[in-house]
Amino acid sequence: MHAGSLLSRLFCTTVLMMVIAASAQPQTSFNFNFGGPATRSAISISATNLYSDVVGFGFEPGATLMAGNGCMTSTNPFYFSVKLPEGNYRCTVMLGDKSGASATTVKAESRRLMLYHVQTNPGKFTKRTFIVNLRQPEIAGGGVVHLKPREKTDEWWDWDDKLTLEFNDTNPCIRALTIEKANVPTVYILGDSTVCDQPFEPWNSWGQMLPVFFKPQVAIANHSESGETVADSLAGNRFKKVFSLMKSGDYLFVQFGHNDMKSKKSNALEQYKSDLEQVVEETRAKGGTPVLIASMERKAGVMQPTLEGYPDAVRQVARQEQCALIDLNAMSLVFYKALGTNLDKAFVDGTHHNNYGSYELAQCIVDGIKADRLPLAKYIVNDFKTFDPANPDHVGTFYMPASPRQSTVKPLEN
Repeated sequence: MHAGSLLSRLFCTTVLMMVIAASAQPQTSFNFNFGGPATRSAISISATNLYSDVVGFGFEPGATLMAGNGCMTSTNPFYFSVKLPEGNYRCTVMLGDKSGASATTVKAESRRLMLYHVQTNPGKFTKRTFIVNLRQPEIAGGGVVHLKPREKTDEWWDWDDKLTLEFNDTNPCIRALTIEKANVPTVYILGDSTVCDQPFEPWNSWGQMLPVFFKPQVAIANHSESGETVADSLAGNRFKKVFSLMKSGDYLFVQFGHNDMKSKKSNALEQYKSDLEQVVEETRAKGGTPVLIASMERKAGVMQPTLEGYPDAVRQVARQEQCALIDLNAMSLVFYKALGTNLDKAFVDGTHHNNYGSYELAQCIVDGIKADRLPLAKYIVNDFKTFDPANPDHVGTFYMPASPRQSTVKPLEN
């Protein structure tokens, strides 16, 4: 065979293999027009575009969708999903209505607050950007997170292979959505039911409120789960999952204690401290910054402490390891006392908070980041100045549009 022909065939084969390899890679960027025409760069989305694994994007069932004036809206909250691999994604939305006023709140996955009550006047539009972290149970290098049954059903949106956005409020109007991979620092969170992404109203936790307080230059990845102790999350590969993803410049926020303190073992408190020390050491070994959080009190803690020596144990480990501490325990007591006779309005039960309570506690966390002078503070949104738990937002004027999914079932406990 002629040498030139052989080289030509080899070149063509190489190009073909590269094309096949490229086509096998999952798509990680999308442009959508809602209620508008398709373009060379954007996919047109109509009210009939329901999600399927084959297509890889579309609306989740349940909403009465309406297209008009170059936007998509509904009389009730609606969900839009896009099939994507694990990672951080920059989402940019265009909101507004040509003929009327709009008000849109955007939540991601299991009710993570991304945009809060964004309002536009008739004929006016606004572009907003936020970062969503997606995760799956598999761990690079081997292993898998030991999911609880509830995580495989009610909480599956936090672990599945797609990004799900909830559009909510009095008149949510989405005109366009752009999604692309984002290489940004990540704030990982591990904790229990007072921290995790609660899937159902009226339950809520500060971890799922936290994203709204940060610029689209950092990702919040909440790996917390109801019923967990720090030992549970170590044994269940939750920390292993986080460490498999962590890179230099990332953060790990750790808040446990509500379930740990129920242990009857004689050395339970010492083991708790030892586990926290291990977490601090491994975080630093990965180039990350550990931040320990002393758990907020239960409602009854206003009268007398309910967490025994566990908040003090966190403070001790933070001093010993010379790592950042956010004393949410102390701040929560100031907040609860400031509420006075309105204390019940921050809680669903004696331990778990509603939207108002968790939003205020999230502000405590953000203020703690500023007080500790963590480099992370530069990513806090500009309109957050400070938060004084002794002067919280008035509970009577607080507004948060409720998500459609509701349950009277209490979050899991240890």
